[in-house]
Amino acid sequence: MTTNKPASNQANSAPTQASNDSSEARMPLAVDVQGLVKCFGTVRAVDGIDLALRPGEITAFLGPNGAGKSTSLDVILGFTKPDAGTVQVFGHHPVQAARKLFTGAILQEGGLLPDYTVRQTVDVVAAMRGARHDIPAVTELTGLSPILGRKVSKCSGGERQRLRLALALLGNPDVLVLDEPTAGMDVTARRLFWSAIRERAGADKSVLFATHYLQEASDFADRIVIINKGRIVASGSVDEVRALGEGTIITATWPGLDGTDALHQALAPVADSILTAHLHGEHAEIRTTKPDDVARLLLTSTPTHHLGITALSLDDIFAELVDESAEAGPAC
Repeated sequence: MTTNKPASNQANSAPTQASNDSSEARMPLAVDVQGLVKCFGTVRAVDGIDLALRPGEITAFLGPNGAGKSTSLDVILGFTKPDAGTVQVFGHHPVQAARKLFTGAILQEGGLLPDYTVRQTVDVVAAMRGARHDIPAVTELTGLSPILGRKVSKCSGGERQRLRLALALLGNPDVLVLDEPTAGMDVTARRLFWSAIRERAGADKSVLFATHYLQEASDFADRIVIINKGRIVASGSVDEVRALGEGTIITATWPGLDGTDALHQALAPVADSILTAHLHGEHAEIRTTKPDDVARLLLTSTPTHHLGITALSLDDIFAELVDESAEAGPAC
């Protein structure tokens, strides 16, 4: 039996560094998006984005509601035609890639028949994808084996998402596109979900997932891409995205301080480093570019206690990046 999928980059013998570099140069990107534009009426939902995913990479796609995440994913999957730009999956048009089973997807809604059992649902999709041989491994990996006889309508939200994952994995696709894949899952179910993704994906599959959970992106993604108003406003590793935020947060309990004005007055010796300072009751929260100087002042010259020093959270950085790029793009 032959397959149309890209050849594995593994070799029987250890290649030289030069041959490794040459192989990587020749291997097509898993997903290559250039200048993508998509309009709905006068609304420019996606405004000229470029995106490259490499085999073996897990990429988180973050953005507020209406940012263009789902539209971009729909184009990558071949569900929607772009108005401008190009999209290729392993060098193929998205529709061709889907027919060759290069792609698998979990979408936010639909796709499940409530009166079918879990087993019937998996069987039907496996038959359409020519992947009956994959059913035992996929149902075991996703934890569906104990509930195969259960009707979809009786499944919990987390069980339905695991079923969608099983359907996406049938045929062992090279690119997984996941739109809010863990919505409704608790923390334990989310970790089990991502464990299954990593076990199946290995080192040669590419995963692109849209999520509202910034901690999920931090925990599981190799790279984070933030989109707003149809434009990519940040892209890089978790550490690279964190570095985009300015300052460090210092928190402390500060008894006897009478309001925010008094807080700023007490911080006057380090005022040139203070970005923001807020007081909520006795809880002071200070954002500074010189955390050592501020901490020294607090510890030696004030009655503060319970001092804490933390880097900016992804939530803080995300909120600032989205706010800074709030200007809408041109109309279509």
